[in-house]
Amino acid sequence: MKLTLPALILFATACFACIGVAASASGLLVTTQQDMTEERSEPFTQERFMAAQAAGHPILVDISASWCPTCRRQGEVIGEILERGEFADLVILKLDWDDQRQTAHGFGARRQSTLVVYRGADEVGRAVAITSDDAIQSLLSLAYAN
Repeated sequence: MKLTLPALILFATACFACIGVAASASGLLVTTQQDMTEERSEPFTQERFMAAQAAGHPILVDISASWCPTCRRQGEVIGEILERGEFADLVILKLDWDDQRQTAHGFGARRQSTLVVYRGADEVGRAVAITSDDAIQSLLSLAYAN
């Protein structure tokens, strides 16, 4: 039996769809790094931010946009770092660039893909458009430095 490329693509698509449905039905879906970040983060609110500051928590304010590929990559890298069990008590607040631009400007952000790190009430670091594991890990580590 000879399969043409379009037939092979159709077959592969059907197989992956079946696997996805079976995995979903059995609860065996694999968590991606992006999912890990989304599970650990919460939408930014001034009240939550101030409460985390008052409690002295390490905080990441992730100023991002859903359409931004750099932001998506940052989320993946942060997810990979979290998956290794590092920064277990880090409070991650997602600030939506499109819906909360005034608040983002209040943080001094000029664009999406801005990461701002706090140790309690003190800003200890910020970076724009970084996507390497080492750079993001170093930035997050500032929330824990003495």
